[in-house]
Amino acid sequence: MASTDKPTEISSAKMFDGYNKRYKHYSPTLGCSMNFHIYFPPSSSPSHKFPVLYWLSGLTCTDENFIAKSGAQRVASSEGVALIVPDTSPRGLNVEGESDSWDFGVGAGFYLNATQEKWKNWRMYDYIVKELPALIPENFPQLDTTRASIFGHSMGGHGALVIYLKNLDKYKSVSAFAPIVNPTNCPWGHKAFTNYLGENKSAWEEYDATLLISKYNNLSATILIDQGSDDKFLSEQLKPEIFEEACRKANVPLLLRMQAGYDHSYFTIATFIDDHIRHHAQALNL
Repeated sequence: MASTDKPTEISSAKMFDGYNKRYKHYSPTLGCSMNFHIYFPPSSSPSHKFPVLYWLSGLTCTDENFIAKSGAQRVASSEGVALIVPDTSPRGLNVEGESDSWDFGVGAGFYLNATQEKWKNWRMYDYIVKELPALIPENFPQLDTTRASIFGHSMGGHGALVIYLKNLDKYKSVSAFAPIVNPTNCPWGHKAFTNYLGENKSAWEEYDATLLISKYNNLSATILIDQGSDDKFLSEQLKPEIFEEACRKANVPLLLRMQAGYDHSYFTIATFIDDHIRHHAQALNL
């Protein structure tokens, strides 16, 4: 997929000897203008190519939250891995009801391809899996998207797990913070899937990591998940024990770390982010 619109740099800030850069471009997949961030680690030579680590953010977030709050750049800099941070949904399309609730529509794309006509532009799955990996090497030759891993938080943890499992040839590893592992079985997932995908439950199953794990289980790296024990969404929305059991049945290597006293916020992400970056750096053979 050749890009039709070269990304424009809209901000740049030095951090840990590398640079946070924000870009704007027109997305043919989503039919609107989109922003994304890249953290470029410091480079020892102009010909050096960095592997990439995609971060998928959670509900209500933009491409800015992770860059500003996670502190991931410190270890990304020392390990030599670039961070690619897209937005969480199309924006500016003015679809009726798109901003009526915080857990659906704008800021809540759920990393799927919507099939319902009203939400036809909500194709974040294709944007992440197809458009960005084509756009990046075309415009940033120092980034090597053939060496890629993926991780995320909450809705983005769901997206990272689903995208990884369905594209094991494209990503070396996956990890997540407080992911929505079984969206067909929780209120957030029911709301999103009913509106984006309709009533056909078989379509829902294509975006549920707990249901996909039995089908796509030839993993080369352990799945790492950090989940706070004081996360207010733990029992109703997240249910990591269901995913843990599915991984056990499918003989899939999972390291699920229940972190005592931690919540659903970026304070938790910042606390454990270094482990996640190193997990991916190891899988990327850095």
